[in-house]
Amino acid sequence: MKPLSTLAVILLLSITSSLQGQSRVGTTAAPFLTMGVGAKGSALGHANTVNTSGAEALFWNPANIALKNEGGTYNSGYLSYNQLFVDVNAYASGLVFNISEGKSFGIGLNFLDYGRMDIRTVEQQEGTGATFGAHDLSIGVSYAQNLTESFYFGGTAKLVQQKIYDMTAETFAFDFGFTLLTEYLNGMKLGASINNFGGSMQMDGINAEYLVDVDETSEGNNESVPGRIYMDEWDLPLSFKFGVNVPVVKKDNLEWTILADAHQTNDNDLNLDTGSQLSYVTNTIKFHARAGYKDLFLGNQIDSHFTYGAGFTLKTASNVALGFDFAQVPFEYLGNTTLIDIKLYF
Repeated sequence: MKPLSTLAVILLLSITSSLQGQSRVGTTAAPFLTMGVGAKGSALGHANTVNTSGAEALFWNPANIALKNEGGTYNSGYLSYNQLFVDVNAYASGLVFNISEGKSFGIGLNFLDYGRMDIRTVEQQEGTGATFGAHDLSIGVSYAQNLTESFYFGGTAKLVQQKIYDMTAETFAFDFGFTLLTEYLNGMKLGASINNFGGSMQMDGINAEYLVDVDETSEGNNESVPGRIYMDEWDLPLSFKFGVNVPVVKKDNLEWTILADAHQTNDNDLNLDTGSQLSYVTNTIKFHARAGYKDLFLGNQIDSHFTYGAGFTLKTASNVALGFDFAQVPFEYLGNTTLIDIKLYF
């Protein structure tokens, strides 16, 4: 069976299972995997499955790491910072290298830090003086290549971890994606990705251990039998996206692109993300103004829909380019969040 046919079967089964039964909102582990990484994708309302390139693509569609990036090269580095709420911060980094014609390899890290919190007990409700931390982590390796001159396919294998205090849950997962370049409508692009296809997660650690008196009615028995609390297992947020990128205007130094992603997860309803990008392009500099509207079909279930941002890429005489992206995501009740990306193309 061809890779595209195999992927289509997997996607069909995933969508069918997600549409059956009652809503599963809030029933998966590691929800940070569906947050979206980076200022560019966030400014476009998460409609970034097709529009992404370079090391940023590691977190959206691994097939796109084999495409020529924003700087006109195939090798790139990526750093992203997302200032969220109440001392919660998200970080991402990635590297992509071209290993031969049409083939690229990459490694990406996605890290969400919840900060430090006071340890409180029933006896010391104001705090014991000690603190604990919590984080979410995803680290993966990716490979992509062009199967034809216009069709690109890629995949990622990654470790997913959640940790709070001394408790940890881990599993392995996979991402797959493809992108199709066309000659229609000024070079329309189509693409799809399936993310977080993997095992379930179950918390375990020293805090699950305790001592049990198995027979409190008897005297003289062992009152300290080692026991362990059994934790439930939770699936990962399996996600399917199908995206389209249409350059509506592509003339001289001006480009205007509209984007849309249909998005379905196994823990939420069918959704639509949309975005628009207006670009001024020369041989040495590219400037982008972006806006998006995410989670169109989820309505009042979501606190934030509208997003906006900007970015630029500057090329040097040595065939090296530096990129910078900025985005704001306003929330009705939680305030604004700010995202900043720095990219290096070489």
